Amino acid sequence: MKAVIMAGGQGKRLKAVTGETPKPLVPLLGRPMMEHILLLLKEQGFTEVCAAVKYRAEEIRAAFGDGSALGLSLEYRVEEEALGTAGGVKNCADFYGDEDFLVISGDAACDFDLTGLMARHRESGAAVTLALCRDPEPLSYGLAVTDEGGLVRAFIEKPRWGRVVTDLVNTGIYILSPRALEPVPPGRPFDFAKDLFPLLLERGELLLGVPMEGYWCDVGTPLSYYKCCADALEGRLKLHPGPAFRPAPPEAEPEPEEATVSLDCACRSRAGLMGALSQAMLDLGADYSDGIRLRGRRYELHIAPLSRRSAIRIAVSSQDAEFARELALSAKELAEALDL
Repeated sequence: MKAVIMAGGQGKRLKAVTGETPKPLVPLLGRPMMEHILLLLKEQGFTEVCAAVKYRAEEIRAAFGDGSALGLSLEYRVEEEALGTAGGVKNCADFYGDEDFLVISGDAACDFDLTGLMARHRESGAAVTLALCRDPEPLSYGLAVTDEGGLVRAFIEKPRWGRVVTDLVNTGIYILSPRALEPVPPGRPFDFAKDLFPLLLERGELLLGVPMEGYWCDVGTPLSYYKCCADALEGRLKLHPGPAFRPAPPEAEPEPEEATVSLDCACRSRAGLMGALSQAMLDLGADYSDGIRLRGRRYELHIAPLSRRSAIRIAVSSQDAEFARELALSAKELAEALDL
């Protein structure tokens, strides 16, 4: 089976964390995010892959080569000018030919059953099958309105609460039949959700929406990156961690004592930064009775302002010292990004 990875964007909202690093190369548990996607594809039988690249394309090519080190075949198609999501995929037409194929982002995190999604697509005869996921706070995403049979009837892009009519988020993971891309004009920007999908609905094409089980996160902001790191460390997101993040083999020894890693982060306004962090962590279940406290199965994070200088202290307690260090560093990166 074939797959196209969209890996051409700059990731401007995440630059406080990534700097000039291409977003697909940002590390997540010791591997670039795109490497996790490539491993997921290979594991599920998508062994022929083409990456649609633009921003710092040579760095991405240098990181993954022809894909043989990961057990798959990897090609690249470089956009000279930004072509949008659908335009960038259409630029890979010589790769996918007349086969149904998967489209997935190289900078998202997920563990969906993509093989099952392909099976649903082939059974339905749809032009496009969209992987959807439920989100109780869907304001940051494009939404898909489906009927009882799962056929998509409408799209709503990043609505305010007054326009929210569904909790089904469009994840940007699609199975496409080549005919779906026939309306995409050559050489100019054209997006899936904004341009192509409404046009296909007007033409009477079938678009199937499939709510997926598993984990998906659009790693687009410092907060979502931090949350994704914590979810992966906690095991809510199933990944293949790099060697430094793999658990040590069990030994017949007493439980290690809890380690605490503390980092200070200078800032312009302690109260202002704490306010920004408080808002960012509201949905994570933080406790605000003593600074900010966030507890997980393996850790406790405490953030509080220092009394004698304009800085905050970030402390993470865990029985895994390396885990505590990585989580503290991620929290500091988030704080630095929010200290605007």
